[in-house]
Amino acid sequence: MMISSYGFLKINETTIVELNLFDLSSSSFSFMLIFDKISISFSMIVTLISGSVFMFAHKYMEEDPFSGRFIWILLSFVVSMNLLIFSGSIFFLLLGWDGLGITSFALIIYYESKESQLAGFQTLMINRLGDVIIVLSMPFFLSAGQFSFLSMSDKMFYSSGMVLMFSVAALTKSAQFPFSSWLPAAMAAPTPVSALVHSSTLVTAGIFLIIRLSYNLPLDQSICSMLLLCGSTTCLLGGWAATYENDIKKIIALSTLSQLGVMVFSLGMNLPALSLFHLYTHALFKALLFLAAGHILMITFGVQDIRSMGGVGVMMPMTCVMFNISSLCLVGAPFMSAFYSKHLILEKVFMSPINFMSTVIMMAATFMTAKYVFRTLKSISWDKSNIPLLSSCSDLYTSLPVLVLSVGAITGGKLLSSIEISNLELAFLPSFESSLINFVTITGMIMGLIEFQKKKSSFSLSTLFFLTPLVYGSTKPFSLFMNKLKMLDNGWAEPIFYLKNNLYKPGSLMSYEGLWPNTRLFLTIFFIMFFMLSSGMFNF
Repeated sequence: MMISSYGFLKINETTIVELNLFDLSSSSFSFMLIFDKISISFSMIVTLISGSVFMFAHKYMEEDPFSGRFIWILLSFVVSMNLLIFSGSIFFLLLGWDGLGITSFALIIYYESKESQLAGFQTLMINRLGDVIIVLSMPFFLSAGQFSFLSMSDKMFYSSGMVLMFSVAALTKSAQFPFSSWLPAAMAAPTPVSALVHSSTLVTAGIFLIIRLSYNLPLDQSICSMLLLCGSTTCLLGGWAATYENDIKKIIALSTLSQLGVMVFSLGMNLPALSLFHLYTHALFKALLFLAAGHILMITFGVQDIRSMGGVGVMMPMTCVMFNISSLCLVGAPFMSAFYSKHLILEKVFMSPINFMSTVIMMAATFMTAKYVFRTLKSISWDKSNIPLLSSCSDLYTSLPVLVLSVGAITGGKLLSSIEISNLELAFLPSFESSLINFVTITGMIMGLIEFQKKKSSFSLSTLFFLTPLVYGSTKPFSLFMNKLKMLDNGWAEPIFYLKNNLYKPGSLMSYEGLWPNTRLFLTIFFIMFFMLSSGMFNF
């Protein structure tokens, strides 16, 4: 299968499979599948990572009594992602898009704790925003007489508006600012789920949709400006917040946020091929990073604080080396896979006619990325042993997936750039600008090594500057308001009238009739309003 897919990529042809459901007036409703080099290559990456994650999950979830149910939900998640990748019509797109949202919600709340339920609800609600925006685009497709976004062109009357709506929907799914808060919260899911969500499935669905659209018609200047703003802000916000975190899974989640910002920023510079290239390399090394971190959590009995993980490399040298390799890919270290994509994007920043502020924000984000990466590596791999109890749980199911993904993390960039010519970009820079990228990165490395043991915390950054819903995530500055809000949740101002103002005495008929909800009062008001409307007392 891999050989036939590689041959399909080299031929560079596109095959469309369409199933016509019915025709209504001049509009055709159909399911459409697209088989081209973009969809097949991305599906190959997703399948490779999914196979490694499933093998790792077999060992990671072996003590769970419902591990079979977990595997089936995880399989549905992967199938939904593949449906989205090969979709060519709006109906097939919604099938994969909604499938990702529903199965991700089921996976995040799998442990049934309060934290996981809140995280799942937050993820579901933000993803629903994107679903609503895509559904609202239906009238534009109907006016065009077709429901295939493959045949969209700039000659269509509503093409720019449709692309804008799809871009905003993609920002919600890819956790871009200001929809970023759900991605760190999704860490409540088991580690195999995080490895899939943060590498090649849920968070990349929106970016893949924008890339698919940009290959058909060029992005409008206003859309590019929006992508530049959201991408640079998300990249800086994710890297900055990671420098104040001590939870290893939270740090990796915020690193995903930062890398997604780099991809969206590349789309804002109108470089979809380079963004797709970085999406592939990021998927390979981020899955490796999560599996290596999950293996570390298994031997530390679930300890997630990086300040307590010193010396784990003595117990598991191979996994620790793979963790270092995938962490170095985050900063675009030379000869790693991300060097061929991320470093090229940073060089293109100085060549593109973008505003100066976006360049400054990206350089600050590069500094923050190097800082939190080397702070984490110093605490876990290069610090003295300070964890009292370790277990030994390495076997074929945990070691083989890490080895397979390590090949992609090390050689994936060079391999993908050799196979596909569109992944090659040239950057001609003055020596000062080229050296500035390296200087900013090295400075961040040094600062991370110096400040690795400082016990810092930032409430603003831990909530991503209050992007986390205030109802349960940011109660410190809004404690008085939250107390009132909890009282209002019990009814329509019921405790205020009943307890605070003492307008109604407890047990009296007036207090019983005046409180909401009350079935008898509700039925009385309903029949009075129905009688008044039916008798024509109100004329609208």
